[in-house]
Amino acid sequence: MSGDIGDGTGGGTGGALSHDLRGPLHLGYGTNGLTDLRLDDALHLLADLGYSGVGLTLDHMHLDPLAPDLAARTRHVGRLLERLDLSVTIETGARYVLDPRRKHGPSLLDPDPERRAARVELLTTAVHVAAELGAHAVHCFSGIAPDGTDEPTAWERLADALGPVLDAATDSAVPLAVEPEPGHLLATLADFHHLRTALDDHPALGLTLDIGHCQCLEPRSPADCVRAAAPWLRHVQIEDMRRGVHEHLPFGDGEIDFPSVLHALAATGYQGLTVVELPRHSHAGPQLAAESLEFLQRAARLARATAPAEAAEAAAPAQAAAPVAVVAAAEGGAP
Repeated sequence: MSGDIGDGTGGGTGGALSHDLRGPLHLGYGTNGLTDLRLDDALHLLADLGYSGVGLTLDHMHLDPLAPDLAARTRHVGRLLERLDLSVTIETGARYVLDPRRKHGPSLLDPDPERRAARVELLTTAVHVAAELGAHAVHCFSGIAPDGTDEPTAWERLADALGPVLDAATDSAVPLAVEPEPGHLLATLADFHHLRTALDDHPALGLTLDIGHCQCLEPRSPADCVRAAAPWLRHVQIEDMRRGVHEHLPFGDGEIDFPSVLHALAATGYQGLTVVELPRHSHAGPQLAAESLEFLQRAARLARATAPAEAAEAAAPAQAAAPVAVVAAAEGGAP
């Protein structure tokens, strides 16, 4: 159980933690879990706590991608990130930034071409913002297949819609990191590979791996998912979760073995951000940001202390979990 992490051994502070493997772990916190704070205040908070970076969700309260003067506001954020020594990944999972009545609408799968184009434009804007900020990647997800849309049609729409976004990502040298999301068309690692094949293994296409989602529905353990996803890993989100329930939980409230996950991440040589993803906990954002960093620091120390055992476990054949029916959290669907 994730709640069994003690103090571990050794010291260490800050968001970049060395595992003595292939490089440090760079910890960030998502602004979608700090929506009650002004963006400048949120960034100062994360820097003061010792995070290495931030998962910046473009939303009406944080670097609104649809409001006037986006270029000037982006430059301001860039200067602040540089002054605070924070790296960044751009996330695009804002619930109502495009449609005030439909959560995450319109999606890349919308039957209306004009509505799909609005999502494509948002993602392209996110790529340009990411390039200006020197971001590691731009995160996105597929969306839920609309009622009455057969699966082949949905996959065709997704691949077609991502074409211009991938072109922009290529031109800007910023990878597009697609996230498997429970309940969406692209829900699993296997689905990511389906898209990758459909797009001829496009060099700008990468993966956002959410560790909680692995616990929720993947046949492999979260640590095995990290190892399997390593060649395509461009962004990582992390939180606790329980098997079969899509609900992002504070660390210690779920079932994930975090030392094994952090050991696997370090062993891959992944150098991007690992961002805490608690989008339904903004009411306690500053407290949870502090507690989450402390938890992950302890887990990282345990990962370092137990590295030989973890290496032996990684060398053993992976045990597939039983298939699971996913139950969405109270709000339903993606966070």
